[in-house]
Amino acid sequence: MLEPTNNDELPVIPGKRYFTIGEVSELCAVKPHVLRYWEQEFPQLKPVKRRGNRRYYQRQDVLTIRQIRSLLYDQGFTIGGARQRMEDDDGDEAKSTDSEFDTMISKMIAELEDILILLKSTK
Repeated sequence: MLEPTNNDELPVIPGKRYFTIGEVSELCAVKPHVLRYWEQEFPQLKPVKRRGNRRYYQRQDVLTIRQIRSLLYDQGFTIGGARQRMEDDDGDEAKSTDSEFDTMISKMIAELEDILILLKSTK
């Protein structure tokens, strides 16, 4: 299996609340040990830790990891340069993530409305 060369080739993030490190590894095409290392290097990356110190990542964490991956692998930044870029972009990134979330919510509402119409028509 070939590794995706950029974030456009990565799989779609499922609509779940929490993801294990293995799931995030597959979603972002990054090995689990790299994810653990990035947690130490990037303060924005803080997965929830539960029983037995297991990591559970949220959607925002997955988006952050994809952004870090792009900076390091696609754009050629060093760890320090990527960290600085992430700190500089924190305000801008929150705006685009909100927009992406709003779009996802709008699509969900439209799908639910379609389902409601189908249910009403089958009565």
